Amino acid sequence: MFVAKEQILVVDDELNLRRVLAAQLTRDGYDVHTAEDGAVALAFLKEHHIDLVITDLRMPNLGGMDLLRSALREHPNLPVVILTAHGTVDTAVEALKTGAFDYISKPFDQAEVRMIVRKALRTQALSAQDASRQGTTSPSDPPSQEASGKARFGIIGASGAIEELYALIDRVADTPTTVLVTGESGTGKELVARALHEHSSRSEGPFIKVNCAAIPNNLLESELFGYEKGAFTGAVGSKPGRFELASGGTLFLDEIGEVPLEMQVKLLRVLQESEFERVGGIKTIKVQVRLVAATNRELKKEIAAGNFREDLFYRLNVVPVPLPPLRERAGDIATLARFFVNKFNDRLSKAVAGIDSAALAKLEGYRWPGNIRELENVIEHAVLFADGEQITVEDLPAEIRGDISGAATGGGFASGKLGDDALLAGEGLKEQVKAATSRLERDLISRALAHTSNNVTHAARMLKISRKGLQLKMKELELRERDN
Repeated sequence: MFVAKEQILVVDDELNLRRVLAAQLTRDGYDVHTAEDGAVALAFLKEHHIDLVITDLRMPNLGGMDLLRSALREHPNLPVVILTAHGTVDTAVEALKTGAFDYISKPFDQAEVRMIVRKALRTQALSAQDASRQGTTSPSDPPSQEASGKARFGIIGASGAIEELYALIDRVADTPTTVLVTGESGTGKELVARALHEHSSRSEGPFIKVNCAAIPNNLLESELFGYEKGAFTGAVGSKPGRFELASGGTLFLDEIGEVPLEMQVKLLRVLQESEFERVGGIKTIKVQVRLVAATNRELKKEIAAGNFREDLFYRLNVVPVPLPPLRERAGDIATLARFFVNKFNDRLSKAVAGIDSAALAKLEGYRWPGNIRELENVIEHAVLFADGEQITVEDLPAEIRGDISGAATGGGFASGKLGDDALLAGEGLKEQVKAATSRLERDLISRALAHTSNNVTHAARMLKISRKGLQLKMKELELRERDN
């Protein structure tokens, strides 16, 4: 199956720097695009899928900080790396507190660039994987009361479990107490962490998040605690860690169960003493940080297996916040679905009025292993392909409809049917899955092209792949690109 290259956008008003950085990244195997200022970059982001932005701070028309803020409003999970000269390091640190992924000092070291790019793209990829199976409303898309019924802290719902969650956030938000948020992937752990931060006296301070699963074990210490110049290959200057950046605010450690045992000892010390040293440093640094940790693992089982320290667990678990899976709050599904219908009406320029009773019954009867983001993806698909004023059962994917045979072949997504003929012809599982996948891809691409009047750029955005990736996939599937 075709896998598109990762897409990087380099933004700098210096032509030579753009060329040099683009050449290195191209040699490293990425598709690289360039822009001379933030305004051009924002226009490009509206038309193209990008996995990573690398931008200078000082540029005409629109500078790096404004580009960072605008990009993160539209694409909350897009990693943005800042290019900074020696005299603007303080501004770069401020950019990290605003939401930048990292910064690279000029003149840049190739090894440092390579390390930061890999780390950023790995984080982005894991976020995308999580997004495909989990869900909350995006922080950039706060729910309205009209669209969602009852909503507080950006969390939609009125079931008993959600009412208890509202009360718990109210009680503990404005305290310095460490919180451990637990629940399946997609139950809204980051949303709860943001709510705890934004409704506390620390709300004017930074909110720094770290996905512990996205960072290789050998880089996790320097990511959390920072490093001094020369601490390791590629450490061409000193850099603060996430604890320093979060001082005066909140540090959200997602996937805390993935932290290796040797790092757990150092985390325990920070929680107990509020101090640490950078990698390669001797100066003790004091911080005042409110820590929120999250995991989808059962940490007590991890303790029994010897994978997690019991003393760290009790330090983290001062206030446990368990989040219910969507299957345990079926009464909220209709409200959530209406919110997503409104959201995708706006995004896809559609006018779907609602969901008919039969389709809603299917939604409420499904188990939702991917929780709210799975529901969001289903509604996006249904809004996209709905021909009438309401979403019907026929607009839902096969697994939601309960069409088992259809689900095996893509059902409503793809043409063709898997039958006994394929088995009798001696086709194995891999061959049948490959054929079904090709049918699914062909049908989805054909539908996206039809809904965008054969505009490849808009179809690629709808399918969430790059324009080049879509063109290559069309060539592979022998789908002819027609003039718009």
